[in-house]
Amino acid sequence: MPTRTPDDDRIALMQGTLDLLILRTLLHGPCHGQGIARAIQRQSEEVFFVDHGSLYLALQRLEDKAWIGAKWGVSENHRKARFYSLTAKGRAQLVDKTSQWRRLVRAIGTILGPEEQEG
Repeated sequence: MPTRTPDDDRIALMQGTLDLLILRTLLHGPCHGQGIARAIQRQSEEVFFVDHGSLYLALQRLEDKAWIGAKWGVSENHRKARFYSLTAKGRAQLVDKTSQWRRLVRAIGTILGPEEQEG
């Protein structure tokens, strides 16, 4: 039987979920891509792992929708990086998408019912 590694407990994020988490992370202020990925991983207590390919595609998609803006700057390790920030349109989407997500969670919770103890 194979042994479990910490990576086995991580969950890949679906596209819409990743978009929501990026918007939520940027609510705290501008951040570069690597910082966004680390914040999501840290805030999820290491459950979510953000694949860099998925992250940068999502950032581009959100920028194309004008939900986020980007400017070049220098990161904490003195490297050139794009810093992303939430736009007014992005804030409105964050409110809407958060409401949708909470309705989805309630509906799934209702279907799954209370957790049962295994015995």
